Amino acid sequence: MPSSTVENYLKAILHLQGNGRGSTTVGEISRELEVTPGTVTIMMRHLKERGLVAYEPRRGLSLRPRGVTEAMKVVRRHRLIETFLVEVMGLDWSEVHEEAEILEHVISDRLLDRINEMLGDPTHDPHGDPIPDRRGVLAKDRAVPLVDAGGGRYRVVRVSDEDSVLLGWLNEKGLKIGEEYEVSDSDRAAGVLELSRRGGKRFQLGLEVAGRVFVEALP
Repeated sequence: MPSSTVENYLKAILHLQGNGRGSTTVGEISRELEVTPGTVTIMMRHLKERGLVAYEPRRGLSLRPRGVTEAMKVVRRHRLIETFLVEVMGLDWSEVHEEAEILEHVISDRLLDRINEMLGDPTHDPHGDPIPDRRGVLAKDRAVPLVDAGGGRYRVVRVSDEDSVLLGWLNEKGLKIGEEYEVSDSDRAAGVLELSRRGGKRFQLGLEVAGRVFVEALP
């Protein structure tokens, strides 16, 4: 099993290169993990030697197939743990990301399989993110950021889980995964979108927040 440091690098690269379909740079990884570029360079050489990344100095880098597989294992552990903490332990969706960041490195495959069995083999975590299957295959996600959506009716399918304050605020507004809303007004000059739900209740989202809420259009 790779070390927690290696796992964090692999997960960061996967995120930055778009779940294995693109490339990233040493500078981007440095900013994502808040370490120096020199530290990233040393790690990239190590990961290249292990056959996990395709890396050449001063060029873009990407995960090799084995690296994608290992990264997806970490993502699967993280999202199953988040689901367990919400559905079994009763924690709020705003509380589980940081806990899962720790537990994803120490939980065994045997215990993870038991958690998955208890949860009924879930396909998505509490924030709407798809959970990779045992082979590391991730379901396609066609959701778009709400900030890019025009007027019309939408279903919320995913919310960024990296900001617990944002998730707590969305709780206060009653915004949940699976709920349907209509973009009823948009004042982009003022930096806000107005949403309405069934029953006529309206509330506003700032454009920055709307960029972290992902939706799919309804007929």
